[in-house]
Amino acid sequence: MNQVLLSLAILAGMLVSCQSKTANKAVAEEVKIEKPLAWTRNANIYEVNIRQYTPEGTINAFVEHMPRLKEMGVDILWVMPVFPISEKNRKGSMGSYYAVADYRAVNPEFGTMDDLKNMVNKAHEMGMHVILDWVANHTGWDNFLINEHPEYYTRNEAGEVVIPEGTDWSDTADLNYENNDMREFMIGSLKYWIENADVDGFRCDVAGMVPTDFWEKARKDLDAIKPVFMLAEDGGHELLENAFDMGYGWDFHHIMNDIAKGEKNADDVEAFFAKIDTIFPADSYLMNFITNHDENSWNGTVKERMGEGGNAFAVLTFTMPGMPLIYSGQEAGMDKRLKFFEKDTIDWSNKTLEPFYKQLISLKSNNKALQNGVKGGGIVRIPSDKSEAIYAFTREAEGDKLVVVLNLTAEAQEFTLSSEALAGDYKDYLSNEEAKFTAEEKMSLQAWEYRVYVK
Repeated sequence: MNQVLLSLAILAGMLVSCQSKTANKAVAEEVKIEKPLAWTRNANIYEVNIRQYTPEGTINAFVEHMPRLKEMGVDILWVMPVFPISEKNRKGSMGSYYAVADYRAVNPEFGTMDDLKNMVNKAHEMGMHVILDWVANHTGWDNFLINEHPEYYTRNEAGEVVIPEGTDWSDTADLNYENNDMREFMIGSLKYWIENADVDGFRCDVAGMVPTDFWEKARKDLDAIKPVFMLAEDGGHELLENAFDMGYGWDFHHIMNDIAKGEKNADDVEAFFAKIDTIFPADSYLMNFITNHDENSWNGTVKERMGEGGNAFAVLTFTMPGMPLIYSGQEAGMDKRLKFFEKDTIDWSNKTLEPFYKQLISLKSNNKALQNGVKGGGIVRIPSDKSEAIYAFTREAEGDKLVVVLNLTAEAQEFTLSSEALAGDYKDYLSNEEAKFTAEEKMSLQAWEYRVYVK
């Protein structure tokens, strides 16, 4: 009897040891996941509007453009929602991508699941990554969930399903995040696209309207399958603590628009950087942009909002801390507001800005001072005697250094820069000319002109 007990004790010990090793292995694997992921450190991001990208408006037609984007240097493709669009309460003739009818299918207008898989595979072969646009806050009105799981939706006192609070999104029905089964369905649907299409992460629509604890749980579950990159459409810092790698630089985008209108100036840029240094997690990213699908369709083209300052602000988004975004057609100098609920193909006949963005991408990719997060150099302003008009700064990391000088006004400026950080031998990155600076330099720039010097 004692022998039997001894054998059972040994067996139990072996089982405990085995479970302990398995648990330790799981912990070790969790620790191994580098955050943010290494491939995001010097990355840029490109927003893909499948519907408007080509006359066909299909995934396969977009794939034909991918070699051009690779040649430009694009790293991450953010693909706007690819899911079937609800017909009930649809806006316009084609509806909004963000009124999802089925979270686990591809919009037949765009193509098939195989088409999407092929696009992701080709992107990976080219060294690019793909994140899908995800709509977690609401569904369309004929999503099958609304009938099969009515408890998943938010209701008013009369028991009626409601649209998201504080919006005019009449084509969408608000999801109830107090329902745990709905949360699990949503996480399962996120997993579906990683497991079946091998996507590399998600851009999450109105992420701040969804509870943070949902995103934190989703992030852990997704990383257990494949380490992912997560972008929140939100300008706050809370979501970046544990759930997301990158948020929207909405505040800075609005500052740029206001500077273009003459309502703010270069000193407001400095105030912004002082603010984010104290609020955001040290190794989180903000996405910098002069346009995106919302800005273009609802608030105006780059030319409408920024006048002749668009290129100067683009240079700033590529050289300041954070990840720069290019929206579909931006490299073609798109000068129209794309219709949101109708077919409205981008005009690709004039890609004169493509070399400009290729240069900026190359600078971002290769200059270590411009790495994202804590790997990059901190931004240090270079004082000038025209502080409201001129924003000049330096960044330095791992032996790389650059100096950026921008005239953020619609008038020519003569000014003096004064800083020991300025002194040294440089090359003008855009013209390839040599430049030698002392600690005090007189300069002149035309309206909205910019200079980028590297050493």
